Amino acid sequence: MGTFSESDALLSLGSVIDVSSLREVIKDAIASVLPKVERVYVYLLDGETRLTCNDPPHELPQEGKLGDAVLQQKRVDCKGLPPAELQGKPMVGLAAPLAPDKQVLIIPLADKDAGTVVCVILVHCSQLSESDELNLRALEKHILVSYKRIQALQKLQPWPQVSLSTSSSQNSLAKTEGPPKNSYSDLDRKILQLCGELYDLDAASLQLKVINYLKQETQSPCCCLLLVSEDNHQLFCQVVGDKVLEEEISFPLTVGRLGKVVEEKKSITLQDISLEEHKQLNSMLGFEVTAMLCVPVISRATSQVVALACAFNKLGGESYSEMDEHKIQHCFCYTSTVLTSTLAFQKEQKLKCECQALLQVAKNLFTHLDDVSVLLQEIITEARNLSNAEICSVFLLDRSSHELVAKVFDGGVVDDESHEFRIPADQGIAGHVATTGKILNIKDAYSHPLFYRGVDDSTGFRTRNILCFPIKDENQEVIGVAELVNKINGPWFSKFDEDLATAFSIYCGISIAHSLLYKKVHEAQYRSHLANEMMMYHMKVSDDEYTKLLDEGIVPVSEIDPNFAKFTYTPRSLPEDDTSMAILSMLQDMNFISSYKINRQTLVRFCLMVKKGYRDPPYHNWTHAFSVSHFCYLLYKNLELVNYLEDIEIFALFISCMCHDLDHRGTNNSFQVASKSVLAALYSSEGSVMERHHFAQAIAILNTHGCNIFDHFSRKDYQRMLDLMRDIILATDLAHHLRIFKDLQKMAEVGYDPKNKQHHSLLLCLLMTSCDLSDQTKGWKTTRKIAELIYKEFFSQGDLEKAMGNRPMEMMDREKAYIPELQISFMEHIAMPIYKVLNDLFPKSAELYERVASNREHWMKVSHKFTIRGPPQQQLPGLSGRGIRPANDGREQRPQDERVPGLGRRAHGGRMTPPGTSPLGEESGHTQVQLCNPFPFRENNGADFGNKQKKGFFLFIYTMCSPRRRHLLPSPPTSLSPLSMLLLPDTYTSPHPTATPRRPASSMRTRSLPACCRF
Repeated sequence: MGTFSESDALLSLGSVIDVSSLREVIKDAIASVLPKVERVYVYLLDGETRLTCNDPPHELPQEGKLGDAVLQQKRVDCKGLPPAELQGKPMVGLAAPLAPDKQVLIIPLADKDAGTVVCVILVHCSQLSESDELNLRALEKHILVSYKRIQALQKLQPWPQVSLSTSSSQNSLAKTEGPPKNSYSDLDRKILQLCGELYDLDAASLQLKVINYLKQETQSPCCCLLLVSEDNHQLFCQVVGDKVLEEEISFPLTVGRLGKVVEEKKSITLQDISLEEHKQLNSMLGFEVTAMLCVPVISRATSQVVALACAFNKLGGESYSEMDEHKIQHCFCYTSTVLTSTLAFQKEQKLKCECQALLQVAKNLFTHLDDVSVLLQEIITEARNLSNAEICSVFLLDRSSHELVAKVFDGGVVDDESHEFRIPADQGIAGHVATTGKILNIKDAYSHPLFYRGVDDSTGFRTRNILCFPIKDENQEVIGVAELVNKINGPWFSKFDEDLATAFSIYCGISIAHSLLYKKVHEAQYRSHLANEMMMYHMKVSDDEYTKLLDEGIVPVSEIDPNFAKFTYTPRSLPEDDTSMAILSMLQDMNFISSYKINRQTLVRFCLMVKKGYRDPPYHNWTHAFSVSHFCYLLYKNLELVNYLEDIEIFALFISCMCHDLDHRGTNNSFQVASKSVLAALYSSEGSVMERHHFAQAIAILNTHGCNIFDHFSRKDYQRMLDLMRDIILATDLAHHLRIFKDLQKMAEVGYDPKNKQHHSLLLCLLMTSCDLSDQTKGWKTTRKIAELIYKEFFSQGDLEKAMGNRPMEMMDREKAYIPELQISFMEHIAMPIYKVLNDLFPKSAELYERVASNREHWMKVSHKFTIRGPPQQQLPGLSGRGIRPANDGREQRPQDERVPGLGRRAHGGRMTPPGTSPLGEESGHTQVQLCNPFPFRENNGADFGNKQKKGFFLFIYTMCSPRRRHLLPSPPTSLSPLSMLLLPDTYTSPHPTATPRRPASSMRTRSLPACCRF
C-alpha cells in the first residue's frame, strides 16, 4: 500500500471517477489518516442491496457484528470478529481476540437522502486519538461525497452531445467515425491526472494547467480561456498559451460572434467570425490566427456559459474536428466546477482586499476632517486608486446658488475662489446625478446625450467612459458628486466598480458632512472663545479695587457690625463697596480660607469677578446675592450646621449663594423660552434655563485665569464641589422646591439623619431656598422695599411681553397686579411652609418663621387699604398705576374676620356676594367663571398634576385670588398650596387665553393708601 499525505488522499477522492478506483483511493486515504493501519477492506453498494468487497470477492454478511453495524448505521469498535464472519485467509488477521493495542473498526457510511448504507469499511489498526477521530469523521464525509459523485457520473452518456452553430462550422470540422476503442478510458486517465493537478487556489495557475492539457489534446500551439463576467457584458482573459498576463485583457461582449456563443451556447470556428474580430484576435494574441475552435464552457450548477475555451492554429495546418470539440467538452465536464469555484474564491479574496482597502480609505478620510480641501484631495486620490481611473473630480453641492462647485482637482487645490469651477446643479452628467441621486455608468461618453465634448476638443484629451456617483449624507441628501473618467486596462467601468463606488461614496458622504460640521463647530468655538474673551475683558476687575481689597486685610465680622451674625441684621444696609470685604470676612470666620488653603489673591479676584458678573436689574443683582450669602453665614453661625453637614457641603452652599443668580437678566425661565433666546436654545431641553446659566457662568469664572479658588483641591474633591454647586444652584428653581417639598416634610417628621446621603441633599436644597427667600425674614420695612423691587422687575418683563405681542401674567402686568394679594399668597404658600420645615429641623430658627408670619400679617392689615393694581405712579417713576380712590365713596367694606381656611376669608354658603353686586360682577359685564367642576389633582409633591389640569387649576386660582373672590375657591390640600405657583419661573406660569376679569367697581376698596405703606 503506497503512502499518501492527507492532502493527497483528499485530492484523490475529489478526482476519482469510477468505483474500482474509489476502493483503492479509500484504502490509501484511510492509511494516511489513521495510526498503524494493518489492513483495510472496502464494501461498496453493488446495485441496490448488495455490499461487496473484491479482496477477496465476497458479499458483506447480513448477520453478526457486520450486519448489526449496517442495520444500526453506527460505527463499531471491537477487539476482533468471529471466524464465521471472516471470508478467506487474508481476513484471518481480524479474528478475535486481537493484541491489546489493536482493534477492528466497522465503519458504515449511509446516504441519508436514500436512507441506505452505500459503503462499509473494515479497518485493522491501533487505538485512535482525539485528532484521529476528527480526521476520520472528515474523511468519511469526503468518501460519501465521492461515491455519490461517481454514481452521478455513471448516469451520464459516455460522450457529450455536440451542437454546432452553423453549416459552415459543420463543414469546417473534420468528420470522425467516433472515438477509437479504449480511447474513452485513455481520456479518463488523462482527465484524472489533470484533476489531480488542479489543487491551486490561484485561478491563473489552474487555467495554465487546463490550457496545457487542451494544447496537447487538440494539438494546438496556443489556447486560451475567455472568462465571462457575472453581468454577461464583458470577456476577460488572464492567460494566453503558457503565459500569465500581467494585466488581464477585457473587451465588451455586446456585439460579434463571441457574444452569440455565450447567448446560443454553440461552438464556432474561424469562419464564423467577422474580419474585424479576426483582427482583434490577432492583436490580442500577437500572431496570425489561421484556424480557431471556440467552445462554450457551461456551468453544471447554473447552466450558464462561464467561459469560452479557444484553440488556435492546429498543428499541420489541419482543421479542427469534432473529436477536438469532444475533447474540450470532455475536459470541462470535470474541470469547470473546480475552475468556477476557484474563480469565485478569487473574487471573494478580491472583495476582501477591497474591503480592507475601503477600511484603510475610511481611516485616511477620517483623519483629515479638519480641512475640507485636504479631505477632498484625499477622496480624489483614493477613488482613482480603487477604480483604476485616469481622472477623478469631486463637486460639492452649493444649495444657496444651486451649483456644483469644484475647488479640488487632480492637480491640487484652488486657493482663489475666482478660479474655482462651478456648473449648474441640473446640467450635464454631474448635474443629472446630483438631481436624481443615482449612479451613472457611461460606457461610451461621446455617444451619451449629456456629455459635452467641448472640453475634449479644446484640450485634446479623449474621454472614453465615465462613472459618476452621488455622495450623500446620513439623511440620504446629496451633498456632492464624484466623477471617474477612463477606466485603465478595461473597456469601461464594470458592475464591480459600481458596487465599489457605492460603498466608497458612503464613507465620502459621512466624512464630508462631518468635516463641514466640524468646520462650523470650529468657527462657533472661535466665536464663542472671542465672545468669552470680550465678556471676561469687560468683567475684568479694577486693579485699584483688587489692590485695595488685598492690601486692607480681612476685617473681622465683629468690626463690620456688632449684630452682623444675628438674624435681625439687614445685610442690605451695608454699603455695596463694603460687601466684597464682608464676603472675605465671613469666609474667614467660617474657617474656609485656612482649612482649604485658598490663595488670598485668588479669592479676592474670584469675589470681585462674581460681583462683576451680576447685572443691574432691580432685584436680582449683587445686593441680592450678598444678602443670600449673608443668610447662609447666619445659618452656619446660629444653627450649628457643622453638626449636620460636611465642611465641603457648607463651603459649596456659601459659594453657591454667591453665584446663584450670576448674569440674571431680570426675566424668568418662561420668558426665555417664549422669546426663544440663546439661553433657551442652550438649556430649555434640560429645564431650569436661568439656573443652568447661572451655574455655567460660575464655572466660566472659575476657569478664568487667577480665579479658581478650588485649584488646590484633589481631583475627587474638585469634582464633588462642582457637583454640589450644580445641585444647589438648580435648587433655587421653585419648581424644584415644590417637587421635593413632600420629602422635606417627611425628613422633618422622622428627624434628620447625618448618615443619610439623601437627607444631606435635601437639607442643602432647603437651606439654599431659605437663603434665597431670606428677605422675607427681615423687618416689615425691608420686606415692603423688596416687594417694590421685585414687582418693578416683574412689570419690566410684562412690558417686554406686551411688546412681543404676548399677554403677560397678571402678576407681571402693571395694570392688573394686586400686590398685597400676591405677597400674602406667596408668604402663605411658599415662604411660611419653607421656614416651618426649617423650624421643625432647627428649633433655633423659630424667629425666622415668626417674622415671616408677622410680615404676612402686615400685608393683611394693609391689603384692604390698597385700591389700585400696580404700585403708585408717583412712587415708582416709569411704572403706571390706575390711581387711588377717595376714602369714603359709599362702598361697603368687608369685615376682616371673614376667613376661608387656607385662604384667609370666611365663606357664606360657599360664596359671598357684596351688596349691590351680582356674583363675580355680572352687572359690570365681566365673564362669569363656573365652579361646578373643581380641577382634580393628586396630593403629592406638586409636580404630578396632569399638564392640562395643572395649568388650568393654577391659572384659575390666580385669576380668583383677590379677596373678593377667594370665597369661591375649592380648599386646596394642606400639603400643596395652589398659589405656590404664582412666582414659578417655569412653564407653570405660561399665559392662558382666559383673561382675568377686573374687579367690579362695587368691590373696590374705598380708603386711600397710608403713607407708611405706599411704594
